[in-house]
Amino acid sequence: MKQWAGLGKFLAGHMQVIVPICVALGVLFPHQIGVLKPIVPALFAFMTFQGALSNTFHQVAEVFHRPLHLILALLVSAVLIPIAAYAMGSLFFGSNPNLVCGIVLEYSVPVAVTAFMWISMFGGNGPLALTIILASSVISPVTIPLTLKLLLGATVSIDVPSMMQDMAFMIAIPAVLGIVINELTRGWGHEKLSPALSPACKFMMMGVIASNSTAMSEYVLHMNAVRLEVALFILTFAISGFVVGFLVARALHLPYSETTTMCFTCGMRNISSGAVIATQYFPGEVVFPVMCGTLFQQVLASFIGHFFERLTGEERAAQRKRVEAGRDAMGR
Repeated sequence: MKQWAGLGKFLAGHMQVIVPICVALGVLFPHQIGVLKPIVPALFAFMTFQGALSNTFHQVAEVFHRPLHLILALLVSAVLIPIAAYAMGSLFFGSNPNLVCGIVLEYSVPVAVTAFMWISMFGGNGPLALTIILASSVISPVTIPLTLKLLLGATVSIDVPSMMQDMAFMIAIPAVLGIVINELTRGWGHEKLSPALSPACKFMMMGVIASNSTAMSEYVLHMNAVRLEVALFILTFAISGFVVGFLVARALHLPYSETTTMCFTCGMRNISSGAVIATQYFPGEVVFPVMCGTLFQQVLASFIGHFFERLTGEERAAQRKRVEAGRDAMGR
């Protein structure tokens, strides 16, 4: 068991190296890695379940009792960042409306489900993350068409039942199940089961990242000057999403756990839903900016997470001491 836990820690400590390798494997071997695609939703669900084992219903209720952080995250991700994407996209690619459309679409879709996995890995606020992801997905049938209509004059419709079904399977049901088990076992789920499952979830995340990267294989292997410019723009703008979340949290003097959650929920997008919309309603050229995020999003998450850990090391150590002191007091 110690070796298994040690393997999990090793993987977590080297994700900034492992993730780019997974992306490269997905791009270079799309047919071989693509066999994982049918099980990706199940892998998502399992990872959500493992992350939710550290949460309680009381913590989730607290998010709604004090909804400021939830509202701020939704405003940044659903309003501020899409407007900024439109402004910057128009500035650099104004002569090509399709590219501007793709850039706006990528940052109009809901918060990524994978954000919860990274937030759990780097000690963020799990209940807040779950709530932001679910709320972002629930309001997206309204926010996506509204954003595209106001900024681009485009009209789209969203397959609401399909989107809600995916969110229920990958997020809501496994999250509730994880919390229930943790509550019924009086913390055993958090203290014992979650650490035991954690290494397996690292391997699952590697599989998900490699599988998602296969969608970019054709574009990367046939790269041209315009695509390279768009890719560099998406990379730069993707970094800004994480930075904006971090700055908003710091401006509010939020603790490490909430800052981590704000950083990842503002920086990561559900790219697969954006790709579906792009292929259904827009020319093929629109798909490329949307899918570019697949190359960078997970790599950035791994690097930013480790940088963030170093930046806030002292704060996290103080927070752990407060938690341990609270547990000792309750034990007495």
